[in-house]
Amino acid sequence: MEPEPGDETLPGGASPTEADVLGVLRGVIDPELGTDIVELGMARAVAIDDDGRVDVTIALTTSGCPLRAQIQRDVRARVADLPGVSSVHLSWDELNAEEKATAMARARFNVSRNAPDTEVPATTKVLMVASGKGGVGKSSVTVNLAAAMAARGMTVGVMDADIWGFSIPRMLGVEGRLGGSPEVGKIDPIEVPIGDGVVKVVSMGLLVDNEESALMWRGLILNRAVQHFCEDVAWGPMDYLLIDMPPGTGDVQMGLAKMLPQAEMVVVTTPALAAQKVAVRVANMGRANYLRIVGVVENMSAYVAPDGSRHELFGAGGGGALAQQVGAPLLGTIPLDGAVATAGDTGCPISLGEGPAADAYREIVEHIVTEAAPPVDMAGCSARLLAAAEDALDAAGA
Repeated sequence: MEPEPGDETLPGGASPTEADVLGVLRGVIDPELGTDIVELGMARAVAIDDDGRVDVTIALTTSGCPLRAQIQRDVRARVADLPGVSSVHLSWDELNAEEKATAMARARFNVSRNAPDTEVPATTKVLMVASGKGGVGKSSVTVNLAAAMAARGMTVGVMDADIWGFSIPRMLGVEGRLGGSPEVGKIDPIEVPIGDGVVKVVSMGLLVDNEESALMWRGLILNRAVQHFCEDVAWGPMDYLLIDMPPGTGDVQMGLAKMLPQAEMVVVTTPALAAQKVAVRVANMGRANYLRIVGVVENMSAYVAPDGSRHELFGAGGGGALAQQVGAPLLGTIPLDGAVATAGDTGCPISLGEGPAADAYREIVEHIVTEAAPPVDMAGCSARLLAAAEDALDAAGA
């Protein structure tokens, strides 16, 4: 622990209790996590002497936290204002990995309590597929992950949140327009059967007259569009919802983080250093909105020639370096393969075929569903047992 020098001695009286000190510390909000430091477990220890000296130990999320000075001022001012405090002394510590995870979970829970109601089931695992810049193959990764998941018998939703640059319908071979029942007042996603599973698709490309239509929207209109996708689409039960995010860190990203606080993030990059550095920003944006980074996918990795030789046309190691920097696993690398683009143009995802790229996608999906972000298992949930009991009672009374 690191003591804080220069604490002032203040006028005294009857000493406060530990509960008094913790009570005022609940008014100190971590500016980054948006929750008070007591609930986050950052108020590690409080000691009070008979003469009114108060020692407070604060554990920060990182020892080099840039918000330390602000927290210090707030803690000192609030504790010093208590009757009977003669002096305030601060010491600093750092949360361990488990404590950081707990603090993040508490912050996310607090955000979720104020989140709007959506049609996305609480039991659906929501993955935002994001990138720092365009052109890294984010949409292709989204489509191929969804197709490979459906091929395993899963029900997968795909929300095309790239409002300006929608491309999901073409990549999945989906045509037509979104419809629904006027009586229910909800939009039905278009369903694409794949193997024993299904992919449910919603995109602006299924609402415009043709895919060449330019949408010149910004700000509130963009957020309203993705809000409709969350609130007005009858998604129904799903194992996963994959959201193809627009590149960067703009209005749509921040809006979706608030609408779907249970979401987690998969970051797509290429081996190039420039792409990796930009991708760090989107990971930081995710964490600033309490989103867990599931992992990193390196797209357009080495080109595998017909003779089996590998050629690193765009450099090497960018995905691994990004994963290490953001503290998340490298989910896999996808080789550069012309068949990927051909498959996307014809609406036949490469992950359903054969070859190095198809194998890579299936390995990434295996990693996601078994380890990195497995689907919610409701088999032993009391809610499911209660629903089964209610069904049985209804059947008995019929």
